[in-house]
Amino acid sequence: MRRRRTQTRSRADVRPVWAACSALLDYPTAELVAAIDDIEALVPGNAPLAGLLGHLRVVPLGDLQAQYVATFDHTRKCALHLTYFAYGDTRRRGQALLRFKETYRSAGVVWDESTGELPDHLCAVLQLGATVDVATAAGLLADHRAGVEMLRLALTRWRNDDGTTGSPWAGALVAVCATLPDLRGDEADAVRRLIEQGPPAEEVGLDGYGAGPALIAPATLAVRS
Repeated sequence: MRRRRTQTRSRADVRPVWAACSALLDYPTAELVAAIDDIEALVPGNAPLAGLLGHLRVVPLGDLQAQYVATFDHTRKCALHLTYFAYGDTRRRGQALLRFKETYRSAGVVWDESTGELPDHLCAVLQLGATVDVATAAGLLADHRAGVEMLRLALTRWRNDDGTTGSPWAGALVAVCATLPDLRGDEADAVRRLIEQGPPAEEVGLDGYGAGPALIAPATLAVRS
């Protein structure tokens, strides 16, 4: 897969933020809530994440899970799967998903097929960068920068039931985007087009996108079992 080389901030800066956001953007579980203090210790004083950390501490788990599903599973503009923004549910998306798996393999890991999750999940990309290969993850984020920015804007503009604006999870996207280079002209144009037009809408199944036998590798990547 052709990847655009891009500068990121120092490894010591981005890896704790990516590790924290990989956990915080995953489906809320009792284990996640119990680990909030440890996650916060990775990013002390990170202002964009403060609101989300506080939200996860005080809201009952069942309510957190319902909010998460309503936000990320029922709203197209808030999809956590990066290829969705570029390809929607079109046939080309299957090839893009295969390229994600190949990129993971080139970094020395294999995608865990048993989870049932797709390999373009933002949490997995952030996990890759935080624990295995920051440059490879940065390349994937750069390739899908328009989608990352679209997700940030959608969460920032989210309308809550009480009339306030801004999803509790918006801070995680703000924190991730703060670790990335400033948008260049063509990237800003891509974000504008995505906002105006949305993802492609051709409806196709994604069965068989690359469910061959997993290769043996030093590590595996997965989100949400």
